[in-house]
Amino acid sequence: MDGALSRTENTEVNSWIKFGMRLGVSAALHPFEYSKTLIQLGYEPIAAIPSTSWTGKPILKLPNIFQYTGHIKRIDGFYGCYRGLAPKLVGSVVAMVVSERVVEKLGLNSLEESKDDTDMSEGRRLHLKRDIVVTVSGIVASHPFHVISVRMMAQFIGRETLYRSIAGSIAEIWKTEGIGGFFAGLVPKLLADVACLVLSSSTIYILNKYLIKDKLTRQYNAAMIQFGYSSLLYPLLVVSTCSAVSGSRLMAGQPPIMPAYANWVDCWNDLQARKELKRGGSLLWRSQIKRSPSISTGFVPLPTIARYQ
Repeated sequence: MDGALSRTENTEVNSWIKFGMRLGVSAALHPFEYSKTLIQLGYEPIAAIPSTSWTGKPILKLPNIFQYTGHIKRIDGFYGCYRGLAPKLVGSVVAMVVSERVVEKLGLNSLEESKDDTDMSEGRRLHLKRDIVVTVSGIVASHPFHVISVRMMAQFIGRETLYRSIAGSIAEIWKTEGIGGFFAGLVPKLLADVACLVLSSSTIYILNKYLIKDKLTRQYNAAMIQFGYSSLLYPLLVVSTCSAVSGSRLMAGQPPIMPAYANWVDCWNDLQARKELKRGGSLLWRSQIKRSPSISTGFVPLPTIARYQ
């Protein structure tokens, strides 16, 4: 009994250590995530330059993720590159804690990790069920902090200071949008993450059971499959980011920068019509997207305003 408890405690400690390491990596890479968020919102503060594609066709080349991040640093300084990090980290902790509690309540925490990818289908279904519960509960619980984080970053576009702190941001959203504002963009994010999980897990299981036997090949195969489905479902994340800002008092969420969307489906249809569902999908090699007149203000000088404090 004591041995079993000791193993459980060690597992929990190791789990939190790994979680802490993931938080550290997330914090270190936040400036690039910041840039990607602004790109997903369609904001391009640096004018494109003439260039050529791989096939020699003339194009307008946009700044890559490093140049974009450098622009943010020039405007707001080093610490300005970490705008929105605090609610993002808080949301990650909330997701971890809530998902663990939900799994425990449903009696799914006793499932041990499978050592063989070709285990019985019933065992695979139970593991997939647990993963879905963890994903859904974590996303729902942490989404209000995700919305706050995205809006803090979106302030770069209009230079507002509506979202300074987590407490102040909660008050702003509650006052202007009510409870619904905390879950703006939730549905497309859930669809993207759950669909990626289910499709990846199912495909990996089938391939490993019937086609791939080498363990090393399985590892590379799993990574490639997950990347493939993530790329396929990426447009939903773009829609989620835009929906998280739409309806707020921020310039980034209002015309002419962003049309007034009735819901996330309306947002999807609009971006699809303008062929902008893949915004931010490529971060190193980016070419200018042809924009409609409704958002022709993509390249505009920033308003004169004091830097964030």
